[in-house]
Amino acid sequence: MKRLPFVLLILLLAGSFLAFKSSIARSGPPPGKYEQIMELVGQLLAQAHFSPQNIDDKFSEKVFDKFMSDLDHEKNIFLKSDYDSLKALYGDAIDDEIKGAPVKSFLAISSVFDRRNAEATKWTTAILNRPFDYKTNESVQLDGDQLQYPANEKEREDRWRKKLKYLSLERYVDLLDERKSNKGQKGYAVKTDAQLEKEARLKTDTVMTRFFERYKVKFTADDKFNMFMLAITNIMDPHTDFMPPLDKRYFDEEMSGTFYGIGALLQQGDGKIKIVSCNVGSPAAKSGQLEPGDIITKVAQGDGPSEDLMGYGVQDAVKLIRGKEGTIVKLTIKKPNGTIKVVSLKREKIVNDIDTYARSAIVNDSSKNTKTGIIYLPEFYAAFDDANGRRSSIDVAKEVQKLKDAKVDGIVIDLRNNGGGSLYDVVQMVGLFVGKGPVVQVKDRINRANVLDVKDDSVLYDGPLAVMVNEFSASASEIFAAAIQDYGRGVIIGSTSTYGKGTVQRNIGLDAKTGITYGESDLGTVKLTLQKFYRISGGSTQLKGVEPDIVLASPLEGAKVRERDNKDALPYDEISKAAYTPWKSAWNLPELKTMSNERLKSDSVFRIIKDDAQWLAKENDRSYPLNIDTYRQERKEIKQKADQIVAVSRLKNRLNVSLLPNDPNTTNIEDKNKEDRIKKWQKSLSEDIYLDQAVDVVNDMANIDKLAKNGHVAAPAVH
Repeated sequence: MKRLPFVLLILLLAGSFLAFKSSIARSGPPPGKYEQIMELVGQLLAQAHFSPQNIDDKFSEKVFDKFMSDLDHEKNIFLKSDYDSLKALYGDAIDDEIKGAPVKSFLAISSVFDRRNAEATKWTTAILNRPFDYKTNESVQLDGDQLQYPANEKEREDRWRKKLKYLSLERYVDLLDERKSNKGQKGYAVKTDAQLEKEARLKTDTVMTRFFERYKVKFTADDKFNMFMLAITNIMDPHTDFMPPLDKRYFDEEMSGTFYGIGALLQQGDGKIKIVSCNVGSPAAKSGQLEPGDIITKVAQGDGPSEDLMGYGVQDAVKLIRGKEGTIVKLTIKKPNGTIKVVSLKREKIVNDIDTYARSAIVNDSSKNTKTGIIYLPEFYAAFDDANGRRSSIDVAKEVQKLKDAKVDGIVIDLRNNGGGSLYDVVQMVGLFVGKGPVVQVKDRINRANVLDVKDDSVLYDGPLAVMVNEFSASASEIFAAAIQDYGRGVIIGSTSTYGKGTVQRNIGLDAKTGITYGESDLGTVKLTLQKFYRISGGSTQLKGVEPDIVLASPLEGAKVRERDNKDALPYDEISKAAYTPWKSAWNLPELKTMSNERLKSDSVFRIIKDDAQWLAKENDRSYPLNIDTYRQERKEIKQKADQIVAVSRLKNRLNVSLLPNDPNTTNIEDKNKEDRIKKWQKSLSEDIYLDQAVDVVNDMANIDKLAKNGHVAAPAVH
């Protein structure tokens, strides 16, 4: 494991800064793990963050408020007196702890939280033992941002009563509807309203019991400390994170698309972790002892003690089951017939190629005699620790070549929901379509601006190109879309803007002896914002994102899911543009936008989506009724709008989508589970109204190119 002194790391990453030095004079015992982590994190934030805030009393108060809110977002756990007393003691002390003082704040807050949570557990049982009156006109507010902490026990208990009443009302109405639809069916036992009301409360009690069990079993002191550290780092900016060792490993696995595990797909159901399927050739499948429907009740590392999965979510269970290659994991399995057995498996390399890696397909339009290739890229993946591991830029180049060999008329790159990834790979990927030249500008905290460019002059593909994005296309996706847009190389299509993440992070491990490490860390890892990136045209994608050339209404347009909706996000700014030469093409953007708008005028689908999405967004910003008649009416209206969006979002006349023959990514797959997922993807493409519009735009570009080559129109000037 390679370790470097902290100061050397800072010199390498972001310029010259002060050395590690505690501002607290210590006496007494040496610092514990929590103190070590907080001080290391504090020094990283202060000395290396792109835009550090002063770690002072004001910063401390923001961390305090965020941690309290993260623990109790609905404001039904803590009392106002809890908040006031804890803030008086610790509101201005967290900055001192970050600088080396003994850690007391999070422990004190956690202690009060655990005590109040235990009280809520008792209240829940008592409240759900009594019938609810659903004729009363009252409502419940579940958004803590619109609430103050309850003034007294009575107010807090009433908030719990209303929350439990709302949860039970949802289930009660579902049971009433089920009775209505099944009435008269042979063998269906019709229950009274009172029986269904009681059943609804029992269902709610089951859900809440699991909720509290999860707190009791899974929400340990370390878990709360990790949340506390995340509050500290996120106050600097939303993408500076603290990751404990297991979370860091999971992050790396998701980025690379490979991990060492057993090859079983898991699902949570009825509070249990169930096996859904086993990958062909995986340890789970080869053992012959695991099958769909098995429940994993415990996990042990080799001969170590078993950890009970009661209250665990799927992601938490996965982190325990995965591990180092060749190590043993023991699963305690409960079979569908009730028998219990312990299964010992050796972890092997598992490749998550279906959900992680690039793949392509072709949309065939017989009426226009065109073929449009689509490349789906879920993330800009890279196996950073494996020189022979897969990289997104290399895989995309392979998919482009496949489509060229298939003689497609144009290509669509689908970056919807792509949250980003490797900066190196996005630069290389832009080069496939643009060739030599700058791609993105990166600026560090001392205002050094570097241009990241492509050195290779060759262009792999120079034909019609469209890039599909949405509000969840972030980071590297935005770099790619921005570069294609700035060069005028292709057309960007999607919702009003992308996510708006214009910052660059690097993972820095915390080491008890040396301060920092590049390898595995026993104290955790900080994903630290070190730089900000800018378009070659000078503007940042931070907050603003990339605004598509052709805008299509999105069902989530009114939802507050973008970077600009986070109050701790860094600001937008601009720098000087880079020197670059725009792409020359026969088509021009205004002409393509006009042609697209003409099609959209006769298509009411996107207008319906826009109107319904705006209506639903407003509905989310208010309280919920607890009167059954009002609830039914509101639910009916919401369902109508949501169902309408779903209905119009599927093409009536499906696209003819074919997979490339003999493509190992999508055809001749032995694993039935993977094969089913590929077929599902193929079907979703055929019904995709957004892809339909993108294909039309690419066809417009291809037609203009053909006309220009045949001498019917003159190629316009560089745009």
